[in-house]
Amino acid sequence: MHPQDLSLAEARSLVRRAVDKGEQLGLRGGVAVVGASGALITASRLDRGGAGGMARARSKAWIAATQQITSTEHLHRMTTLPAPISAGFVAVSPQAAFPGAGGIPVRDKDGVVVAGIAASGATVSPFLPHGVPPEALSADGEPANPEDLLIAYALDIPYAGQHGDDAVRWQARFGDLVVSPGDSLGMKPAPPAAGQPELAWARELCDRVLAEARRRNLSISVAVVDSGGDPIQQDRADGAVAGGVDIALGTAAAAARFGVPSERLAQWYGDAVTRLNPVTVLGVAGGVPLLDDGRTVAGVGVGGAGPAECAALVREVAGP
Repeated sequence: MHPQDLSLAEARSLVRRAVDKGEQLGLRGGVAVVGASGALITASRLDRGGAGGMARARSKAWIAATQQITSTEHLHRMTTLPAPISAGFVAVSPQAAFPGAGGIPVRDKDGVVVAGIAASGATVSPFLPHGVPPEALSADGEPANPEDLLIAYALDIPYAGQHGDDAVRWQARFGDLVVSPGDSLGMKPAPPAAGQPELAWARELCDRVLAEARRRNLSISVAVVDSGGDPIQQDRADGAVAGGVDIALGTAAAAARFGVPSERLAQWYGDAVTRLNPVTVLGVAGGVPLLDDGRTVAGVGVGGAGPAECAALVREVAGP
């Protein structure tokens, strides 16, 4: 009777395929899958992806999942509506703050939308990257762009450009060059990504947190962020409450940006720190910093259970 989001295992499989294709194309950025409920299911950032891409990917995926249309169509609608309506949409749905093209709904076997997927980041865009052969940017003999290739490849669907200017960008880069369908590599299988050590490390840490949570009969969300608080890997366990996603991210960012367990921020600064910081931080228990030779390089946070339970869980896996 009640709708369900795409499972974490299925969402992760989509993101892995996108990361494989992204590495093949030499891209850096983030890929996010948001459930039809509007809650993030999983997201991964390719190494050296830079800050901000994960948030943009999440916004486009949210649009595709909840509005049940491509973010391209949503953008078209927002730009043709009177300004007060489009502004009001974002005011009541701030998750849609970045209505860029590229987000696509994910449907189950019955055609029901169960999620949305999108990508964005440092070099994940419709702009053609330098140094990539034209064959890799061609799908079935037609011009393609790297961002839309990632998502079509992840979903294993025929390529369809979402940005509307593939031919123009191709002409600007490659002129009148024609690639035959047989030589097009855009939708051909990509080898498993092997050059993403930071992402692999973050995924493995999230896996250990999720496994320990299952052992404790807890359904939680987990986030691993870099030293600036930008997410590297995020996961929400099947059945975990939607609010845990943002709790995990906020406590992870608090621990990473200040180099202390997240609850210490409230002891030091009270609520003021959440108003001063450009990245959302949460000063409750559940996040710990991650060190390398004494230097804070990341943070991990857990949400979805009580703060004490989240703190005990994350400390069991990641240390004090």
